[in-house]
Amino acid sequence: MPLPLAPLAGVAIRYGAIALVAYGVKRALRPGRVDQRAEDALDDMDEGLGLHRPADRGQTNTAARFRRVFRFGETAIEIDAAALGRLRIRRI
Repeated sequence: MPLPLAPLAGVAIRYGAIALVAYGVKRALRPGRVDQRAEDALDDMDEGLGLHRPADRGQTNTAARFRRVFRFGETAIEIDAAALGRLRIRRI
């Protein structure tokens, strides 16, 4: 009995395209580094969302932190997400 190749070819093309995109993204990313000062700043943030505009700098700063523990029976997962942002618009 012959094997139908048309459905398999569609799946192979789809997964091949996904693999090609993943390979391209991996090559485009640069290796990161860990800055302990930034890690300490993110750990010291309060939970919630903050926005302030220092009068002497002409910029807007934001800070956000989300920290939750999810329990599934005897398994627990902690999610701790923190972000700092700055928007500065200057006329030069």
